[in-house]
Amino acid sequence: MNILVYLEAIDGKLKKTAFEAITAAHALAQQLSGSVVGIAIGSVDTSPAGLYGLTSCLSAQHPLLDKKSTSAYAETLAQAAQAEQAHIVLLPASATGKEIAARLAIKLQAGLAADTIAHEVVDGKLIVTRPVYAGKARLKITITTAQKVITIRPNVFTAKKVDSPVECTIRTFSPSLTEAHVKAVVTSVSRNTGKLDVAEADIIVSGGRGLKGPENFYLVENLASTLGGAVGASRAVVDAGWRPHSEQVGQTGKTVSPSLYVAAGISGAIQHLAGMSSSKVIVAINKDKDAPIFQIADYGIVGDVFDVLPKLNEHIKRAVGK
Repeated sequence: MNILVYLEAIDGKLKKTAFEAITAAHALAQQLSGSVVGIAIGSVDTSPAGLYGLTSCLSAQHPLLDKKSTSAYAETLAQAAQAEQAHIVLLPASATGKEIAARLAIKLQAGLAADTIAHEVVDGKLIVTRPVYAGKARLKITITTAQKVITIRPNVFTAKKVDSPVECTIRTFSPSLTEAHVKAVVTSVSRNTGKLDVAEADIIVSGGRGLKGPENFYLVENLASTLGGAVGASRAVVDAGWRPHSEQVGQTGKTVSPSLYVAAGISGAIQHLAGMSSSKVIVAINKDKDAPIFQIADYGIVGDVFDVLPKLNEHIKRAVGK
């Protein structure tokens, strides 16, 4: 089976999720004895993809794609999948990836497996695994349709550079698009500069109601800076207006799977656990020893965040020589 990989980009550069998707696609292609081709939309520098073993990439070009409409993106991927005879389309489970995937599955009449964390081929059948019930269980899914759309959870499939980098051959792909394919238009994009996105960060320090107010979030920011990580927040904090929604981790925020997740003053509501329970190492800091967050934590510190965070930050600073 051939695999088409959507290479997500921002400001003309491939995102970390694109390299993770390439790695996941190659691992799956080996099991299926298939080939992998990437597709980037618009003017994107895809040359780094060769460092991860991608040898072929489509560069989708059309004036209507400049409007950044996910419906037009989905139509482009559908046409590319047909042109490349791709039986599987792989996308990152980012906000954009999820929206494109749903539209794409309808266009291809394909089965959709979302937010997957593992893929395997058993007796010729593709079986994918995704977490359910806030990460308390894992569901194995067999997609029986001829074409398949799969999204992968960020930070689960570690992007791996190949021992011998290859040259990624770029081919221009011109989809057939009309205004009817453009359902919504992005008129402007604004984002924080110099701040890590929690969806892509390998280390996240999140704060909750236990910090008592937005003025105390500097404790979380300081530790995140020391660790070289991103700042996250619980839904309660975001709803209260303490932090922007872009930092929210949870079922109604962003799903993350970093190598290290520090939860400071977060009790561990089910919707929050749903967004971070697949983190590789979880450190919980809470003065309530019975807080649900401790049930999934690898390391727990029972104590007041106002005492623990400054001391933890100072110890780590000394350890790393800052």
